[in-house]
Amino acid sequence: MRLKSFTAPTMTEAMELVRQELGDDAIIVSTQRAAGSKGVRITAALESVDADLAVASMLEEATGGSEVSEAVRKALADHGVPARLSDRLVNAAHTSGLTQPPLACAAALEAGFTFAHLPEHGAPRPFMLVGPNGSGKSIAVAKLAARSVLKQWQVGVVTCDNIRAGAVEQLAAFTSILEIDLVRARGPESLARAVESMNGNFDLVVIDSPGLNPFKQSDMDYLQALIEAADVEPVLVMAAGGDPEEAAEIGEAFAAIGATRLFASRLDTTRRLGAILAAAEGGQMAFCDVSASPHVASGISPISAIALARLIMPQAAEAEPKDQTFWTEASAS
Repeated sequence: MRLKSFTAPTMTEAMELVRQELGDDAIIVSTQRAAGSKGVRITAALESVDADLAVASMLEEATGGSEVSEAVRKALADHGVPARLSDRLVNAAHTSGLTQPPLACAAALEAGFTFAHLPEHGAPRPFMLVGPNGSGKSIAVAKLAARSVLKQWQVGVVTCDNIRAGAVEQLAAFTSILEIDLVRARGPESLARAVESMNGNFDLVVIDSPGLNPFKQSDMDYLQALIEAADVEPVLVMAAGGDPEEAAEIGEAFAAIGATRLFASRLDTTRRLGAILAAAEGGQMAFCDVSASPHVASGISPISAIALARLIMPQAAEAEPKDQTFWTEASAS
């Protein structure tokens, strides 16, 4: 059985080529951004059995005949990436055709994940940072606020965290330095009034939520009520490190209440990123920004496929010369 690959400027055009060549019964084996361009490459087979064999064949080739694929696979294993996700990323790295491991890894990440940075101003809805207790939500709120304030934007900050001892005082200490009035809300109705009072008065509004148990239905129901009452966009804050399988379940839980972006915290204090990859895949979330410093004023950065690849393969990234064309395109995504 022979695989057939199709490349086109858009997904729609690539799918049309598949239908014309293989018919409506074609099984899509993989999709990815075409190497060296902004187009899309689809690999297809005619039957599901063939597709399964095709995937196995591609993975076998990747592990047996490609040093690049082996390097990517080893790096993902070192980071504790779950086997199923690792296989998919290695396959994408192999079929990218790139000969430098960090760039092949970046191509795989770009094909497997999306990247959507949080704006510094002009967001249509307030951002509510959500996540388990201890994930770094309050510090992330302070960092997002500081980033915008330092660029002269007007920022409103609200806290709903009336559960953790000292939570309000901690955030108030940061907002005081930034000369921001911290608004306190108790419950959904109070939050709705606070957000309504801020409409039109700020370039950005950021809300700190209480740390809640993603596996406790009453906690998630309460969080859902907060989100719906104030019409906010929930952003999951996940601390890097931890168990990848559990992180995937946490990602799924917060995706169920509307989170579509993942903010990764504590990258400066962990050596393994498998958990945040698993969480993003589990919740089908886009990576937005990361925190890799304890300093509020300079502790937040947007993340891209190439930046994430360099974190996953730091030694290879330093050793290999950069493919400037791909590097520029990936960094701009």
